[in-house]
Amino acid sequence: MVRMRATLAVLAVVLAAGCSAPGSDSEDAGSDSGPIKIAVVDAQSGQLSSLGAWELKGARLAVDEWNAQGGVNGRQIQLDVFDDQGDPTIGTNLARKIDSEGYIAMIGTAESAVTIAMAPLLKQAEIPNITSGQSPGLVATKSEFLFLNGPTSTTYDETLAKHIVDQEGIKSIAMITNNGGYGKGEHDAFLKALRSRGVTPLADQVVTADQKDFSAVLTSIRQKNPKVIFLGAEEVESGLIVKQARDLGITATFAGAAPQGTPVFIDTAGAKNAEGAIVSSPYLSNDIDEASKKFAAAYKAKFNEEAELHGAKAYDGTQILLTALKTSNVASGKQLADAIRATKHDGLLGDFAFDETGVGIFETSIGVIKGGKLVAAES
Repeated sequence: MVRMRATLAVLAVVLAAGCSAPGSDSEDAGSDSGPIKIAVVDAQSGQLSSLGAWELKGARLAVDEWNAQGGVNGRQIQLDVFDDQGDPTIGTNLARKIDSEGYIAMIGTAESAVTIAMAPLLKQAEIPNITSGQSPGLVATKSEFLFLNGPTSTTYDETLAKHIVDQEGIKSIAMITNNGGYGKGEHDAFLKALRSRGVTPLADQVVTADQKDFSAVLTSIRQKNPKVIFLGAEEVESGLIVKQARDLGITATFAGAAPQGTPVFIDTAGAKNAEGAIVSSPYLSNDIDEASKKFAAAYKAKFNEEAELHGAKAYDGTQILLTALKTSNVASGKQLADAIRATKHDGLLGDFAFDETGVGIFETSIGVIKGGKLVAAES
């Protein structure tokens, strides 16, 4: 009888060990066996869900390519997605969740405000994350575990100001930005770039991040009759602004950074309304070189849609993370962060070389929307 009880006790322990809680594994992500757990945190629902969808697809493509080749040092990569809904509070809760569930690193978020909110918790947990956000506020967190898979707003908007003011000689400029993390970063970066050139915007309008009606601010701007209107808002909001501006008879050229080069912006604004918009971007199209053509073809084959900047950024960021995991023999914490910082990567967006702030790309190019597509501007 005693022997039977002992046998049952051992069996219970074995069964318990084999039934992990949701999100956990019998093998820890930081151990030397079992899957390597990486979290993708982004808006998968709500107005910013297009950003999350693009980032997930870029990361998924990179992971699937590595897994098909045997993974990282013989271990498969487990990529799990979490929906932050574009909400910083939800993001901070997810930071705690991925920490408690043993994720070794994080891809995301594509929303600067959410990433900034998560940064202190991820730093405390020593979980490196590679974000698609571009607000200078990301750098201001001073986290050695936070890396950007693209330039900051400073680079985007300095390039834009150089083109508009220095090369085109246009100083009749108005600004519309939102009060979210991305909008604040764009506002400050572009205004700084203008002021360094002795230019004061004719109007500097700030809207809320969830605003839908822009008739009041656009009517005010119409009275100033600017030649260029700078947009510092995400894809959908920027598209709505352009559409409503054209309905009010505003003929100014619109200019902005990454969001204005996306299909969502063009579809929301309407191709005719977006025609001629000036865009600062590190990834203008899918046919710039052989690398972008290969990426775009693989993306199209896997997801049956055209690749764009955000997917390319996530692909680059994930490639960097997986390379760092390989060279560090699947290190975690500070060792993994150091390996990411030491990784040099010839990516779709350019040659990555991270500095102490976590920024690895410092150049963008100028594109123009023509016929519903973003193309390189004529030099």
